[in-house]
Amino acid sequence: MADPIRIRAKSNGGITEVMVLMPHPMETGLGLDASGTGRRAHYISDVEIKLGDRTVLRARLSIAVSKDPLISFRFKGGESGDRISVTWTDNFGDRGTGSASIV
Repeated sequence: MADPIRIRAKSNGGITEVMVLMPHPMETGLGLDASGTGRRAHYISDVEIKLGDRTVLRARLSIAVSKDPLISFRFKGGESGDRISVTWTDNFGDRGTGSASIV
């Protein structure tokens, strides 16, 4: 995908709150194009979010998730300056990656 993953991570009192926006068409495969031909499903299938080497979230997505998915969650740990990294893979085998520091 051309657009980068956007990540915000903020630590407060030992709890880190993370928001991740992943630009992706998330096509269900149920719609038709202008010529009436069915569109192929194209969606993010796997997401992994890490704090350094520690996996803090792993998710499986499907066609039921809207375009440009936004994932928000909290976890214990993480300090200002630590790196959060995000990797997704879609059903075509394409991958997206991004990282950001916790503030």
